[in-house]
Amino acid sequence: MWRDESVTWQVAHRPLGGIRELLGQVDAVHGLYYLLMHAVFRTWDGGLWALRLPSVAATALAAAGVAAIAHRLAGERAALCSGAVYAVLPPVQMYAQEGRSYALVAAAVVWATYLMLRERWAAYTAVLLAGCWLHEFAALALLAHAVTARRSRGWRRSAAVVVVLLLPLAAVSVRQADRQLGWLGRPGWQDWAAYGVLAAAALLLARGAALPRDLVRVALPLALLPPGLLMLISLVHPWYVDRYVLYALAGLALLAGTRLAAARHHWPWLLAAALLVPFGWWSLWLRTPESRKDDVLAVAAAVRERARPGDAVLFMPSRRREWLLSSPELYGTLRDLALARTPAASRSLQGTELPTEEIRARLVDAPRVVALLDPADQPLDAYPREAVKRQTLASHFDLCSVDEVRGARVAVYAQPGRCP
Repeated sequence: MWRDESVTWQVAHRPLGGIRELLGQVDAVHGLYYLLMHAVFRTWDGGLWALRLPSVAATALAAAGVAAIAHRLAGERAALCSGAVYAVLPPVQMYAQEGRSYALVAAAVVWATYLMLRERWAAYTAVLLAGCWLHEFAALALLAHAVTARRSRGWRRSAAVVVVLLLPLAAVSVRQADRQLGWLGRPGWQDWAAYGVLAAAALLLARGAALPRDLVRVALPLALLPPGLLMLISLVHPWYVDRYVLYALAGLALLAGTRLAAARHHWPWLLAAALLVPFGWWSLWLRTPESRKDDVLAVAAAVRERARPGDAVLFMPSRRREWLLSSPELYGTLRDLALARTPAASRSLQGTELPTEEIRARLVDAPRVVALLDPADQPLDAYPREAVKRQTLASHFDLCSVDEVRGARVAVYAQPGRCP
């Protein structure tokens, strides 16, 4: 479990009133997903299985939706190939096993696309609106759908209803954007290169007469427009992360699968078979803790091994409190030196901390401190609270031990002469 999944776990375990209070302050964009996961855990508190099962099911549903679109536009063979291509794409597999909303959003957009083709406008509106409330950047799919259905009065009405009913969420989340997305920078060269590869592959696959024109008009805009527009927006407002538009890969899968089904030579199949080797290795790697930025359960295990009764804990920076919030049986045994109000009491994700002088005073009086830090190569936060933690530890404590854990360091400090 990595830190974003830890947030899902701890928010979904709050009472409904606590979730509602949190969403008024932060993370409104994930509100519907948290409510869904709250219901899942109320029904079955099955740990990681319960956390990730909705994403697994949603990915299977999305793959079936890709196959349904291909079946309608290009036949059975294309349906089988397109659904399979979507299922094996590494980013799809990554978010299939993650306790966040992105696989569910992708399933909603894919099935909304299918319902658009069937002109089932009431169902289309409901499904796409659900996807947008799971994550509002699903609304970018409307731009792709407009290429196919903009002349349809039914689609225009549905699109208008989706936009209007999404406005309350948009109004709240825009106010939270600085806190929610303040960590993001503008798209880097890696992002533009990845988009260039996606665009080149999609355009290459869409060339020629082998693919039905209607399929190209559905798949190509879906693959290119949502990520492209979000990257352009991010030049002004840095909001781009590739997982926010994961559903765009459905367009690529439709093009690749249909092209593969229409192949009259052996070389496309040989190429596909060759790609299964790196994709298979990548798929196996994605199922290891090393594929994520950190591992909160490993951090908790390291703290459990090193902490003694009466030890204090210090999070550096404070947002790393989430490393222990999903292990309440451990966190509850430690004295959180800097904490002023708990996450639930403060209607926040990581709680609020004391003023700098109170942190210093509490820290100086602590005999032993377990400090949870970012890896050594990460930049240090310049906030006064974080600076006073570092300064006080350096001037009043000896460093007894420091251990590297996936994406974190667990350091034990003690008053001079008291290290074991």
